[in-house]
Formats: sequence, C-alpha cells, structure tokens
Amino acid sequence: MAVYTLPELPYDYSALAPVISPEIIELHHDKHHAAYVRGANDTLEQLAEARDKEQWGSINGLEKNLAFHLSGHILHSIYWHNMTGDGGGEPLAADGVGDLADAIAESFGSFAGFKAQLTKAAATTQGSGWGVLAYEPLSGRLIVEQVYDHQGNVGQGSIPILVFDAWEHAFYLQYKNQKVDFIDAMWAVVNWQDVARRYEAAKSRADVLLLNP
Repeated sequence: MAVYTLPELPYDYSALAPVISPEIIELHHDKHHAAYVRGANDTLEQLAEARDKEQWGSINGLEKNLAFHLSGHILHSIYWHNMTGDGGGEPLAADGVGDLADAIAESFGSFAGFKAQLTKAAATTQGSGWGVLAYEPLSGRLIVEQVYDHQGNVGQGSIPILVFDAWEHAFYLQYKNQKVDFIDAMWAVVNWQDVARRYEAAKSRADVLLLNP
C-alpha cells in the first residue's frame, strides 16, 4: 500500500500564467512531483525488504534516496499552495496577514531585506535546489535556508512556510538558463494568505522540537 500520494493542484494549469506557463505546471506536477512520490514509496518498500532479509549493504543509498524523494514530495506539496494567480506584492496588515509581516520585519529588518535574501538564496543554489523561508522553533524567528537537491543547509526542526523551486525543471522551458529572472518573477504569484496560515500553524506547534522532554 502506498504511503504517499500525489496531491491535486489547487488550480488549473494556466492559473499562474504568464509567470509560469501551463506546460511547465503540467510537467512539473504530473511528471516530476509524481516521480518523487513514487520514489519515496519505492524506497520504503526496499527498506522493508532490507529489514526482512537483514541485508544492509545498501542502507546508505536507501536512506539518502528516502530523504531525497520525501523532501521533494514535501517541498512540492507546499510549493503549489504557496502560489496563486491573485498573489504578489508583500504581506500587509490590511490584507489580514499583519502578524506575518511583523515577523518578517523583526527577523530580517524589513520586507526588502527579506526579499533580497530569499531571492539570492534561491538563485545561487549550487546546481539544483530551493530557497526556503522557514520558522525556526528554537528561537521563534523566521530564517532563510538553502536546500541543495532536496537535502542540506537546513536547521533541524525548522518548518518551511514559503518555498521557491530553483530546479531547472521549474523554469527552463520558459526562462531558459535565466534562473534569476524566474526567481524575480516568482514574487508576483506568492500566496501570502497561505504563507501566513503556515506561519501561524508553525508557531502553534513550537514545542514540537523536544530538546528537553
């Protein structure tokens, strides 16, 4: 039985045009995201087989594969909801997301400072990866992280609330090799309502990191 399933898109393929073309959305969701779901489920089956047979020669590769595919599934599942055709701008109290706006200003000094840092983090990932705005429960602040391939440079326990996909499959058909142009364009479709809901949910689970149970 499959443990992970591919979520449906919250909009149709053309909803984010012209920032992201319908062709990219279809391929990205139906092919690439689906492959991460299959990969995570397949790896779980291989790990179960290894346990049953007590054969651990491939454990390092299997654990890395599980992290890769599971992270890909989780990050993409957030990514689709982080975007809307009616998005963009910056979070404002007038739009009901004042707490998020205040947290960004407190953590980064200003929205402009945050936007510059996340843009650079996403655009300068070595090879394939992500730029991530995350809630860090130990300090209660927001931080920007880089994810290489789907692993690395992440604080243990941090909760992603806004993710920018910087893999080539997210933009190449439309933006060619101009990753920076794609990241800049992404700001026009950010769904701040979704990001704010994720921020509030992350804050409410601040005790999930059990340093001293």
